[in-house]
Amino acid sequence: MNINLWELVADLKKNCEFVELSHDVSPDTPHWSGFPAMSMETLFDYPDGFYVNKFNIVSQYGTHIDAPCHFCEGHPGLDSFTGRDMIFPLCVVDLSEKAAANSDYEFSVDDIKEWETKNGRIPEGSFVAVRTDWYKRGTDLDNCDAAGQKHYPGWNVDTIRFLVEERNIAAIGHEQSDTDPAVLGPENGYAGETYILSTDRYQIELLRNLDKLPAVGAAILVCFPKITNGAGFTARCIGICSKDASRHEE
Repeated sequence: MNINLWELVADLKKNCEFVELSHDVSPDTPHWSGFPAMSMETLFDYPDGFYVNKFNIVSQYGTHIDAPCHFCEGHPGLDSFTGRDMIFPLCVVDLSEKAAANSDYEFSVDDIKEWETKNGRIPEGSFVAVRTDWYKRGTDLDNCDAAGQKHYPGWNVDTIRFLVEERNIAAIGHEQSDTDPAVLGPENGYAGETYILSTDRYQIELLRNLDKLPAVGAAILVCFPKITNGAGFTARCIGICSKDASRHEE
C-alpha cells in the first residue's frame, strides 16, 4: 500500500486540533516536591554572536517520561524506545469529579470497565490517561493537610495490572506528580509505579489539558531525547484530535 505521508500531514494540520499536554519548562514549572526547581544560566549572549543557556535540571522534571530503569534495575532506558513507541491511540478516562470529591481517590478497575461500557473496549497498544483536572491546581500538587500528609489521587496497582494483562496497553499517564495515591505511601510505597515500569512500559506524569480531548478517537505524540540508559526526562506531549470531536463526553 502506497501511503502519501505529505497528504496525511496536510490533512492532519487542516482538520485536527493539536492540544498541548505538557507544562512549560522553567524554574516555576510544577514538579515533584522531592526535587529542586531547575536553574539556568546564560553561557553566551548576543554580543558573543549567539545565545546559549546551561540548564541544571533533574531527569523527572515537570511533564516527564519515566523509563523502566527509573525503578527497575537492568530494565530499558530511554534509548531503548523507537519512533514507533512515541505515538499511540489515546484513551482519556475522566475521573475529575471523583477526584474533586475525594482527593485520595484510587483509580479502580470498575472505573475502567464503566468507561468501556460507554466507549468500547480499550484497544491493545493504546495510551491510557486519567483526567483528574489536578493540573488546574498550579504548583499546589501535594495538597498537604495540617499534619503534612500529602493528598492526591492515583492508580490502584490492580487497575494498572488489569490494563497491562487484560488490555495489553502500551503506556499510562496522569496529571499528578506520582502514580500512587499519596496516602498509600506508608503502606505500599510506589507499588503502582514499580509495577508499570517492571513491565518495560513507560508512563508520563504531570500531564495537563486532558479536559480538552475526547474520551476516544484522539492520538498522543510523546517526544523525549534518546539518552543512553536514561531513567527519564522532561517530555513534550501533544494530543491530536479532529476539530469536530465531541469534548469531555464519555
